[in-house]
Amino acid sequence: MSVATALPGRLTFGPIRPRSRRRELGLLVLVAVALVVGSVSLGATRALAEGSASFAPWDPARLVVYLAALGMAHVAQVLAGRRTDQVLLPAVGLLGGLGLLLMERLPQDLAGSAFGDSLGLAGVQLVWLVIAITVIAVLSIVVRSDTWLRRYKYTWATAGIGLLLLTFVLGEEANGALLTIRLGPFSGQPTELLKVILVVFLAGYLSEFRPLLISESTRLGPLRLPPLPYLLPMIVMWALAFGIVVIQRDLGAALLFFAVFLALVYVATSRVSYVVIGLILLVLGGIAAYHLFDHVRVRVDIWLDPFADPSGDGYQVVQALIAFARGGLLGTGLGGGLPLVGGRLPIPAIHTDFPLAALGEELGLIGIMAILGVYLVIIERGLRIAAAAADDFRALLAAGLALVVGVQAFIIAAGNLKLIPLTGITLPFISYGGSSLLANAVVVGLLLALSDRGVEPPPPPSRSRGRFDRLLRRSTS
Repeated sequence: MSVATALPGRLTFGPIRPRSRRRELGLLVLVAVALVVGSVSLGATRALAEGSASFAPWDPARLVVYLAALGMAHVAQVLAGRRTDQVLLPAVGLLGGLGLLLMERLPQDLAGSAFGDSLGLAGVQLVWLVIAITVIAVLSIVVRSDTWLRRYKYTWATAGIGLLLLTFVLGEEANGALLTIRLGPFSGQPTELLKVILVVFLAGYLSEFRPLLISESTRLGPLRLPPLPYLLPMIVMWALAFGIVVIQRDLGAALLFFAVFLALVYVATSRVSYVVIGLILLVLGGIAAYHLFDHVRVRVDIWLDPFADPSGDGYQVVQALIAFARGGLLGTGLGGGLPLVGGRLPIPAIHTDFPLAALGEELGLIGIMAILGVYLVIIERGLRIAAAAADDFRALLAAGLALVVGVQAFIIAAGNLKLIPLTGITLPFISYGGSSLLANAVVVGLLLALSDRGVEPPPPPSRSRGRFDRLLRRSTS
């Protein structure tokens, strides 16, 4: 039996041989230990609150299902025999597990789906996590060629823009933003999928015109401008998506798209001047948006001084800062935070926009640094995959996919910590939400597929086998 492995422009075939993944298995064991310890901590906190001395996991059934899903994804990778990255799955597994523990900790009636009444917040999150892990495993094994991505870049971009425009017809408004499409019991945010489509388009276009973007330029004082005839179609496609997102008041997605756009242009051209020009345009666009759009002005004013209206517009940001302050260096321990204010959660959107504040209170500064470190690991693995890529398209695609997860994480982290205005995007693999989990699962699945080093060459013949061959040749000569 043979299996296809991806090479630039064609497929090659080789035998399927199950291949051990000891590094991945060891890291998954560490992830399982960490999550079990966290679940026991939650259970002990609940037991102490009820006056009991029991030390049992909070909800062992959910934890077993989640760890079993990770284990099955690992077994699928072993049986497939592909030589893919062995760090990405454990890193994602740790983040998803922390998100599951947080959802178990929060009131279960926060679930916003049609299944929330029966499954609760943690139950719904577990379902989406299992689906996300399945998507990662399937994409990492099934995707063998990137031709369907690079050849139809304009088709993908058009489909993404069309999906985003559909929100104007079928979209529902939430917190002043027109983001969600609901079809029956299911709902999702098209901007989550658009970030993947945009990276595919940018990687395809930049890889095609990279030599011209590097060699051709126009000088404007100390800056070197890109050749507009080649850069203009890419800017138009990006600006269209950016403009629609701004109109929909999804500032987080707009900032994410712009940051990834600038990063990929720099990766493709190594021109610092392009980044400088982009940052200047960002500042000018921000100033214009502040004066033109009320929702932008409100976000900026809250960022500058949330204590000006601590019980109104600045309430959530103030409560997030208080949560970080309560957590201090070591935190209050899993299950020991989130004191209620007036019988309610201090941060209403804690499961979507502010999960880092809840984790910061219970895990402290050390815990937050560890979580951000896991995102840095994902970025590092993605850039490593990009550096080892066989051509420009794969390199730019891997770099862009890794940056999508990393930039999104650090944007929401900076918003929670009041380093930048709050944007409202989700924290990858930790925040509650199916569309976010599925989109980020597609990102990681594609990264794993791109990391494949091809069929492992057969081992060299042993010394005894070599001697036998020489004796056979002599006897027949």
